[in-house]
Amino acid sequence: MATRLRADAERNRAALLAAAREVFGEQGLDASLDEIARRAGVGNATLYRRFPTRRDLIAEVFAGQMTEYVELAELALHEPDPWDAFVGYLTRLFELQAADRGLAELLVSTGFDDDERLSALRTAAQRGASEVIARAQQAGVLRADFTRRDFGLLMRANAGVVRASLEPDAWRRQLVLLLDGLASR
Repeated sequence: MATRLRADAERNRAALLAAAREVFGEQGLDASLDEIARRAGVGNATLYRRFPTRRDLIAEVFAGQMTEYVELAELALHEPDPWDAFVGYLTRLFELQAADRGLAELLVSTGFDDDERLSALRTAAQRGASEVIARAQQAGVLRADFTRRDFGLLMRANAGVVRASLEPDAWRRQLVLLLDGLASR
C-alpha cells in the first residue's frame, strides 16, 4: 500500500513537477536542478528528497506527455484518410517538440530506455507510429521505402531545427518540405 504524503509534502512535490516541466521545456533536459528548486519555492534538499536523481524527475515529468505521444497514433488511426492521418500525426508530434525543448530531447534520446515506464511508453509509441506508416503505405499515399527508422530521423531533425533556429516556426517550413518528399507520386 502506497503511503500518502503530508499536505505540505504533496504541495512541494506538485510545485517541483510544475517548475520542472517549465524549466525543462525552456532549457532542455540538462537544465539546472537548482533553478527548478528555486522556481518551485523549495530548497535543493526537498527536490532531492522527492526525486533522488535527475532521471527520476525527468521520468515523472514526462510520463504524461509520453502518454499523449502514444495516444496521437491512436487518434491518427481513427482518421478516415490515411494521408491526412500521417500528416496530422507528424504535425502534432513536431508541434509537441516545438513547444517543449525537454520533450523534444526526450523523444529522440535513448538515454532513458532503462526506465520501465518511459521504455514501455516509447515501445507503444513506436508500435503506433509503425501502424500509421503502414496504413498510409497500404493506401499508396506514402513512399513505400519509408520506415519507422526514417520516422526517428525526422524527429531528430525536427529537434535540431527547434533547438537551433532563430525562427520559432522554422519547423513548419521543414515539415512542408519533408511531406512533399514523402508523398507517393
